[in-house]
Amino acid sequence: MDNAGYTTLNRQAGLMQEMRAIANNIANVSTTGFRKEGVVFAEHLARLGADEPTLAMADGVARVTDLRSGPLLPTGGALDLAIEGDGFFLLATAEGERLSRAGSFALSPEGELVAADGARLLDAGGATITIPPGAGQPAIARDGTLSVGGTPVAQIGLYATADMASLIHDGGTRFAVTGPMEPVEAPRIHQGFLEGSNVEPVREIARMIEVQRAYEMGQGFLDREDGRIRAVIETLGR
Repeated sequence: MDNAGYTTLNRQAGLMQEMRAIANNIANVSTTGFRKEGVVFAEHLARLGADEPTLAMADGVARVTDLRSGPLLPTGGALDLAIEGDGFFLLATAEGERLSRAGSFALSPEGELVAADGARLLDAGGATITIPPGAGQPAIARDGTLSVGGTPVAQIGLYATADMASLIHDGGTRFAVTGPMEPVEAPRIHQGFLEGSNVEPVREIARMIEVQRAYEMGQGFLDREDGRIRAVIETLGR
């Protein structure tokens, strides 16, 4: 196979990675707190010879996450929380601390605020949040202060990192952080709301069609190139 064939195969592999990212975005268009992803490509150049053109190859080295906010959707749930502006909820999971914008919580049998899988919501000091049994309906102020019966119980913490590159998508709506985290100085939390996905379905579908067409064009080139090589081999073999 000549350089054009190798370059096209390399392009096809990159388009397939991008198609997977787009398909994952579309699948999570209704997932609370989901952030859409794209593929970052790096170009590798190789000099073939003094009188020959440079060979360029591309590789999808990583996925980049779009951290723009999604729409706030009213639910009326007392433990449904949405963040306006910057910041993430801090959760204690079995794998360690994780950041998330998904704010659908419930009370565990022990009275702790937890996500659907049991991950515990942490307060501004990094401790778990517990509501005394039978204390009544919780009320959460815009600054994250959680009160029961008019008495403040805890303050929900919102955290951020100055280095967004330190956020590592850990699957679903959660992120691991490799760098330092800091509490958000002026948190804004809406009780009775959830933040929707920031995926724009029409844009993603349009991009999927573009990628699919580009992949089909590359496949057509490879098929024609394969036919050309076969014809040459058959001709020389006579």
